[in-house]
Amino acid sequence: MTTPSTDPRAASDVTDSGGLRLLGITLTLGDGDTAVTALDDVDLTVAPGEFVAVVGPSGSGKSSLLAVAGGLQQPTSGRVHIAGTELTALSDKERTAARRRHIGFVFQQSNLLASLTVREQLLLPLHIDGRLDAAARTRADELIDAVGLSHRSGSRPHQLSGGERQRAGLARALMTSPAVLLVDEPTSALDRVRAAEAVQLIAEQTHEHGTATVMVTHDTAIMDAADRVHEMVDGRLS
Repeated sequence: MTTPSTDPRAASDVTDSGGLRLLGITLTLGDGDTAVTALDDVDLTVAPGEFVAVVGPSGSGKSSLLAVAGGLQQPTSGRVHIAGTELTALSDKERTAARRRHIGFVFQQSNLLASLTVREQLLLPLHIDGRLDAAARTRADELIDAVGLSHRSGSRPHQLSGGERQRAGLARALMTSPAVLLVDEPTSALDRVRAAEAVQLIAEQTHEHGTATVMVTHDTAIMDAADRVHEMVDGRLS
């Protein structure tokens, strides 16, 4: 396993150029005797264009790592830098705006909006940001084709299989060419062939668009696509 760089100059270079940097992240859940340390002094640097995989057993802190990295949960201590901004220093409203503009999420559950078609799911974030144009529509169609859903472009979530919903969620996360992509168990509902295709797409998009990507997974068979692999055990990253 590779140890993250602790050189402060490297941290500055990464965060200034759009990467992801977690510094001394601790997350404690609960109080008193029931308190649980979900993350224990975690450092992680992911450069633009780098695809990092984090593996570990259930309950090791992998999903907590993504939640903190993406500004969905404030750490008990430590700092998160993303796209040149200290995410942990922002207000709730500012963090929401930063997530929408700079971060793509791929969740275990697709979290698709029931009333929207696959294509509309992809276009919605850019519509909200006032950036919906012909180029955005073209990119949506290209991503839908890349995840093998061209024939489902006009379908709504209830008309899709679990694997199709997961692939639609992946395409939606890639739609804005985010500075940081956070991926939680992207292959849990996919067969082996589709899983390999999905992870290869993540790798290609990461390298092509200079995205800093972190994927957490139990699936050791798909780790070869990653540039670097870390192991998480009991909230600590090795």
